[in-house]
Amino acid sequence: MGVLKIYLDKATNLKDKDTIGKSDPYIKFSMEQDNLLKDKDYGDMKSTTKKNDLNPVYGEVFHFNIPSLKNMVLTVKVMDDDIVSDDKMGKCKIKLEKLGLSDTPMEVKEKVYNRVFGKDSYVHLQLSYTD
Repeated sequence: MGVLKIYLDKATNLKDKDTIGKSDPYIKFSMEQDNLLKDKDYGDMKSTTKKNDLNPVYGEVFHFNIPSLKNMVLTVKVMDDDIVSDDKMGKCKIKLEKLGLSDTPMEVKEKVYNRVFGKDSYVHLQLSYTD
């Protein structure tokens, strides 16, 4: 088993989903192995919630125990914490096998929301993997 380490630095230019005030974003990570016949789930992790912030800075670390990087997909969802139900603010999927990860952290900036007008939304991560 190896360990994927995720350093969640920040998210930028998030789209406001609230009608009153600003969104309260948190990031949800899901790990799965995309196999031909049956996908294998390796769990979910969630960051803290940042109140009224469309450019939140997290500085949080997450670890996933995974057998290898082969066919591994990290799904990153940006969510707005609401009383009734949480709204999705953006999402991306990162194919880990294609990144060539090592124990040296690699900076990854992924688009989570594409705007027609204005700046796109991004999550800023550092990823590393050790066997």
